[in-house]
Amino acid sequence: MELIHPARFLFNAGSTPKAWNEKMLADPHLKVEWYAANSDKVFPGTDIKGGVAITYRDTTRDFGAIGTFTPFVELNGIFRKVTTYVGFKSLMEILYTQTKFNLEALYVEHPEYKKVIGSDGRDRRFRNNIFEKVDCFHSEASCPVQTGMLREGEIAVYGVVKNKRVTRFISRKYVDVSHENLSKWKVFVPRANGSGALGEVLTTPMIGEPMIGEPMIGSTQTFISIGSFETRGEAEACLKYVKTKFARVMLGILKITQDNDRDKWAYVPLQDFTSGSDIDWGQSVAGIDRQLYRKYGLSEEEVAFIEGKVKEMA
Repeated sequence: MELIHPARFLFNAGSTPKAWNEKMLADPHLKVEWYAANSDKVFPGTDIKGGVAITYRDTTRDFGAIGTFTPFVELNGIFRKVTTYVGFKSLMEILYTQTKFNLEALYVEHPEYKKVIGSDGRDRRFRNNIFEKVDCFHSEASCPVQTGMLREGEIAVYGVVKNKRVTRFISRKYVDVSHENLSKWKVFVPRANGSGALGEVLTTPMIGEPMIGEPMIGSTQTFISIGSFETRGEAEACLKYVKTKFARVMLGILKITQDNDRDKWAYVPLQDFTSGSDIDWGQSVAGIDRQLYRKYGLSEEEVAFIEGKVKEMA
């Protein structure tokens, strides 16, 4: 049986149930005959996120499970080398979502917010539009917040209002301060960007580039944050890492739409961002890329593939 259909399930993405995606990817009788990332090339005037594929299934033949699908031979080799590297851990382990309310404290002084906060007043998350839904946030400064600008008893929150990145301030008593990295250094990146093209830059017109977050700076759901670091130096190293072509090509294995959720980072390897790392974080982003290519034993062809496919980030 041969079918042509949307290809998002090949990346365990889309609206089909994850269990079904995983069943298809583990089916030894199924193989991908052809894949196109740009659906417009097949069906003019369409934009099918994640592209389209032709698959073939034959219960009498064993093609081997698809497993993790990539449309490039070079990327298959890179994927295997990185994910089988001794001690591989995923950067996903240190990715965190938005800041949250302490609803119990909030409703003591603002019971009226129960009517505007989602899930009948039970949603603790700082949703994308939270600045416009409640008035307990106030504006004091523009991004980024510099050391010493926070007033005592407050936290700063990054978000977007009217398509512009802004900072708002809120009393700490209204915030769940047990969040994993609220009191630590971290790196903020957009939760959605681009179109899913391999190696695209992690920036948007509204949000700008990835940025360092100081302790007691949180964010709305517009962002995800990476790291729970003790020092600024570790956050600076992490910021350089997410800008590398290497990290972004590994992200691109699963990021095939604009969504940049936590699980899309599963194949980006976690690094030691301290001064004791096997990577010299004092080098330029390009220099760090070269170190990563050597670390994971990439061939000249694989390096050329990354350098040719992935856009630079300053």
